[in-house]
Amino acid sequence: MNRDKGMRKDFFFDPSNSPVVDKVGVEERVSRFQKRSIKKESKLQGLKMILNMIDLTTLEGKDTEGKVKQMCFKAKHLHDSYPGLPTVAAVCVYPSMVKTAKLAVRGSGVKVASVSTAFPSGQAPLEVKLTDTKFAVESGADEIDMVISRGRFLKGDYNFVYDEIAAIKNACGKARLKVILETGELVTLDDVRKASDIAIHAGADFIKTSTGKISPAATLQVTYTMLEAIRDYYDETGIMIGMKPAGGISNSKLALHNLVMVKEVLGSMWLSNEWFRFGASSLANDVLMQILKTETGIYQSGDYFSID
Repeated sequence: MNRDKGMRKDFFFDPSNSPVVDKVGVEERVSRFQKRSIKKESKLQGLKMILNMIDLTTLEGKDTEGKVKQMCFKAKHLHDSYPGLPTVAAVCVYPSMVKTAKLAVRGSGVKVASVSTAFPSGQAPLEVKLTDTKFAVESGADEIDMVISRGRFLKGDYNFVYDEIAAIKNACGKARLKVILETGELVTLDDVRKASDIAIHAGADFIKTSTGKISPAATLQVTYTMLEAIRDYYDETGIMIGMKPAGGISNSKLALHNLVMVKEVLGSMWLSNEWFRFGASSLANDVLMQILKTETGIYQSGDYFSID
């Protein structure tokens, strides 16, 4: 079941009701996921699935239209000499580059995501964040990746964080909203769980670990904690929420561990780019190399793959 656009929970949500996380238990579960063996056929299927779940991203102050166009070309043409590969799920850019990206991926099925809300710090008044979001949506963004106000969250001002997310969700219109928790600044798994619950109840379509600017980012322990929040919400409401680990996932092995975890915690329904994404541009080339190695038995040099 999908969330109605702009819908908010019709009952009072109390963040103090978020469960305490068993850190030792989480680490034990994650350790098991990392020990699973994957057969060759399943591995190849998983690698292609990962490609189709990637949000190729460029979020630098030096971004130019040319750089964005090059990234969009790669999004559509991951490796033309190897037929049958999927495209990535989306490209993610700053609001000022949305129009350029939208034109560059036109007709490909690749979505355009835009960060907003004074990314990556989130240190701006709500009016500025709303303007930022509306500009991106009006420019053609299919998805919005917002950052929460971590300072207000860490002060315990949970109602502020909730209301801000709800306001941004309303400004998104038809665009899907990914809420970035910046888990490296939240530090504890208890706070990761609480922030996940707040974001979900306030209207997030996806919850996302990180901006990619702070370390640690998408650890398996953090992702597992967020997946449990999604599972509990689904069990309660029947509404599916997406998940996006971002930052630090640069190799196929770690990405496959994430897929195993998603399947076991949430189920096969989440194994599509409609509900699960990777925010990791450098991951694409490693996955391509692993696919060709699995198919041919030979590694290709990284020189055969475009950097952007």
